[in-house]
Amino acid sequence: MTEDHSFDALKSRIRNCTICADRFAQTATRHRPRPIVWFQRQPPILIASQAPGLRVHNEGKSFWDRSGDRLRDWMGVDRDTFYDEDLVSILPTAFCFPGYNAKGADLPPPPVCWDTWHETCLDQIGPPQLRLIIGKYAITRHLGKRGALSDIVADWRAHAPGTFVLPHPSWRNNTWLRKHPWFEAELVPELQRTVAAVLTVVRR
Repeated sequence: MTEDHSFDALKSRIRNCTICADRFAQTATRHRPRPIVWFQRQPPILIASQAPGLRVHNEGKSFWDRSGDRLRDWMGVDRDTFYDEDLVSILPTAFCFPGYNAKGADLPPPPVCWDTWHETCLDQIGPPQLRLIIGKYAITRHLGKRGALSDIVADWRAHAPGTFVLPHPSWRNNTWLRKHPWFEAELVPELQRTVAAVLTVVRR
């Protein structure tokens, strides 16, 4: 099997994965698995995110929601650029929407998804020019960092310019953003400059 066929086969296996079917059936949403796969080899920009939300689950497209709108604003890109697979790949910690608990709160990404797929995915994708790690679950998985999100993100310069650590762009983090104005005043402009620089080189 050629490398391209092997890569396509990997994505096909993930799209057809049902390993969490029983788990999802017991959530408040009682949904079926629907893995969202959006990555290519050696992407200029890799978004290492957490897990799809309900709207993304229903639409079948990564960050097709208000969180995606805010993330695109942070990056300084439009939708056409964001959804150009030659430019941006998205690798969530869990490929499926994890569901809600009985109180309507988001359930965490099931560890079995990471354990099953991510070593192979990261190996096959290869190192990107720019990596955005979004949300505490993803930060813990990719960097091994634990502790307060504000402390981890405040130390963003330790990883830039090749990696940026970001809070999740969900509306649930509006209070966090108000309490930490340095994020949009300092980190976001540098992120936008870095994204623009990477895209400029790729588009030449």
